[in-house]
Amino acid sequence: MTQLRIGHGYDIHRLVPGRPLVLGGVRFATDYGLEGHSDADCLTHAICDALLGAAALPDIGHFFPNTDPALRNIDSQVLLRRVVAELASRQFSLVNIDASLIAEKPKIAPHLAAMKAALAASTGLPVDCIGLKATTNEGIDEIGRGLAIAAHAVCLISRP
Repeated sequence: MTQLRIGHGYDIHRLVPGRPLVLGGVRFATDYGLEGHSDADCLTHAICDALLGAAALPDIGHFFPNTDPALRNIDSQVLLRRVVAELASRQFSLVNIDASLIAEKPKIAPHLAAMKAALAASTGLPVDCIGLKATTNEGIDEIGRGLAIAAHAVCLISRP
């Protein structure tokens, strides 16, 4: 009998000038980016937490602490590949990922296909097993004022 598990992840980062903006492994052409120890890719971080949570493992901060200088500015796709390897070592397989980005700026829709391709490459999932959407926060709170970007992700994993 196959065991199925669902996980949820959430991440938010403040926008700051002078940093690259990376979402879902795709670099955006902006003069601002997300503040954080790594590349601050909140979409990938939310996906990592969803996968870890589904496997009943500690969160991304446990595996990749922001106090580790070796992780400074690390590409979050590297972290995602490590999370997938950790799950595989425990005999878990990924079934699907569904995620939502919440941002007032920049426009996300033109980059969704590239983000799905990058996430598929890092997880080993087919592109059609990765759902990705973008929405705004309708001017409400720091996200709505264009000061931050957040992401929610859910995933399904299986184990024989």
